[in-house]
Amino acid sequence: MKYDVIGIGNAVMDMIAPIDDFFLSEMAIQKGIMQLVELERSDMLFHAMGKHRQIPGGSVANTMAGCGNLGLNTAFIGKVADDEIGRTYVRETRAAGTDCPNEPQAGSDLPSSRSMIFVSQDGERSMNTYLGISSEVGPDDVPEDVCNEARILFLEGYLYDKDKGKQAFETAARLTRNAGGMAGIALSDPFCVERHRSDFRKLVKELDYVIGNEQEWKSLYQVDDLTTALDMASGDSGLVVCTRSGKDVILVKGHEDVTVAVTEITPVDATGAGDQFAAGFLYGLATGADLMTSGRMGCVAAAEVISHYGARPEADLKDLFRQEGLI
Repeated sequence: MKYDVIGIGNAVMDMIAPIDDFFLSEMAIQKGIMQLVELERSDMLFHAMGKHRQIPGGSVANTMAGCGNLGLNTAFIGKVADDEIGRTYVRETRAAGTDCPNEPQAGSDLPSSRSMIFVSQDGERSMNTYLGISSEVGPDDVPEDVCNEARILFLEGYLYDKDKGKQAFETAARLTRNAGGMAGIALSDPFCVERHRSDFRKLVKELDYVIGNEQEWKSLYQVDDLTTALDMASGDSGLVVCTRSGKDVILVKGHEDVTVAVTEITPVDATGAGDQFAAGFLYGLATGADLMTSGRMGCVAAAEVISHYGARPEADLKDLFRQEGLI
């Protein structure tokens, strides 16, 4: 197989700036959540944010960057327009070592996607995302040759917000699994789960692994108790992963149930914690590690990314794994 891990999701340019809570109040930004905004508000927030860092992002794209940091061969399937942001996105993604098979689309009515991420002094991030062309990913954007050469496919739940995104998912998963690979999904957020509960319940039964946090799993099964939700999930899915925002991580595969202790640290920027947990976990999955080791790898990767600004690792994650005795 040419690729260890490939992903499909929204290609979003992250624009990250440190701010104080007064700025959030002045801009009417709800702290700590991801809000979708229209182009006009996106432009207004961009001009208000001042000095910022610009990094190719999107949840699954960030996970592919983490997997690449760990030495895995990766590809990211997304959609950008042939504008400055889109060209920069593809160029920098490829330069970082992740294959980006889709060229920027010329003649698009929609511009490339961007997310203004405002980071408070307590490390909480408030994301204001204009989806633009990235949410238009459809089955025609899924390269068959890439999926046929992938050992593991990672899907982004947000793409289910459009029928063509759902079709792109199903196409990529079918191609990858028919070629002998595995396919799994990140539930993305509780609101996404609420919007697509019936589809996600079906996916949990069909895919090889599912990653979600405590709120997402409880929302998926419409219960208040996490143990009940995970019992139901483990009856549906071959491999269930549950993160808990700084608390222990739970992984369940058949009759095997492991709990990975998490060392709490104060985040500099919580952006990308879930994305990089997924990267560490997928590295374990790709290299045949056991559940406990895979979960610990995810926790180490997540701890690294919240220690600095940005959603992608800056340290050598393999070195950190070695220091922890994981490889």
